[in-house]
Amino acid sequence: MKKDIKILGIESSCDETAAAVVVDGRNVLSNVIASQIDIHTKFGGVVPEVASRKHIEVINAVVAEALEEAKLTLSDIDAIGVTYGPGLVGALLVGMQYGKALAFATNKPFIGVNHIEGHISANFIAHKDLKPPFVCLVVSGGHSFIVHMEDYGVFNVIGQTRDDAAGEAYDKVARAIGLGYPGGPKIDKLSKEGNPLAIKFPRANFHDDSLDFSFSGLKSAVLNYLNKMQMTGEEINKADVAASFQKSLIDVLVDNSMKACKLKNVNKIAVAGGVASNSSLRKAMLEEGKKIGIEVLFPDPILCTDNAAMIGSAAYFEFMKKRTSDLFLNAVPNLKLGER
Repeated sequence: MKKDIKILGIESSCDETAAAVVVDGRNVLSNVIASQIDIHTKFGGVVPEVASRKHIEVINAVVAEALEEAKLTLSDIDAIGVTYGPGLVGALLVGMQYGKALAFATNKPFIGVNHIEGHISANFIAHKDLKPPFVCLVVSGGHSFIVHMEDYGVFNVIGQTRDDAAGEAYDKVARAIGLGYPGGPKIDKLSKEGNPLAIKFPRANFHDDSLDFSFSGLKSAVLNYLNKMQMTGEEINKADVAASFQKSLIDVLVDNSMKACKLKNVNKIAVAGGVASNSSLRKAMLEEGKKIGIEVLFPDPILCTDNAAMIGSAAYFEFMKKRTSDLFLNAVPNLKLGER
């Protein structure tokens, strides 16, 4: 009889302290998240030192709550998976050291997990029958990738941002038009009141058939537009700015993702990361996918943000490949996708 593999996942790469228990990489018994958004909003973004200290304060309670919600104890857990990069080094170290201590004290296998691989794995939780190969669009505050997932744990990056990540562009534009932090949800909400065709903002396209992204030019174009309007004393329609900016960004994400599916001859694309919860991106991806026969999959919004269930899922597939980590593993803030 097959034994269910229970993974305790821990995530602390940025400003969420999270712990979860995941069975066989797809079934979530608990997923506890302690968010710091309210703390960092007054600073207009995440303050690394503040984030690290908050992780230290709450991580013990978050892990205990995840185990209690799953109705399990540490003795029931088969392995401990922890994010070791990419992310803020101080924040990563809190989760890493806590996870190592648990693994050492309980003599459980320790598995270092790539945060981006975790985002991709969120789709295995949301879609129980999903199997590689497929294309995945990863869009978040710090990352923008198009990935061909050839097998579990085997990733081929076929497109990525050359400058700002999509979520980073959202935050900077939101700050410029006075919406505050976090920018993505606020621009998405305001865009519904605006005309996406009101202002023609640029879309970066490369001439070498690359599927890479570039959002710094779009961000600069928005800032230049706002500056020009202020200098001439013209009224700024924030909803139109938000809608037009968002359309320019989403058009590129959708176009490149669909090109990737054709390039790799796959008919399925999964979307992951914080920006994957954006309602306009979801609508545009689904419409274009339906038009050309590509199935588009999204995780639930709670699995799009940083969470530990996705880390537990990714750790499970590493565990099944017998790829565990030793307790000398260090945090790697600039960890690349697929690196081990």
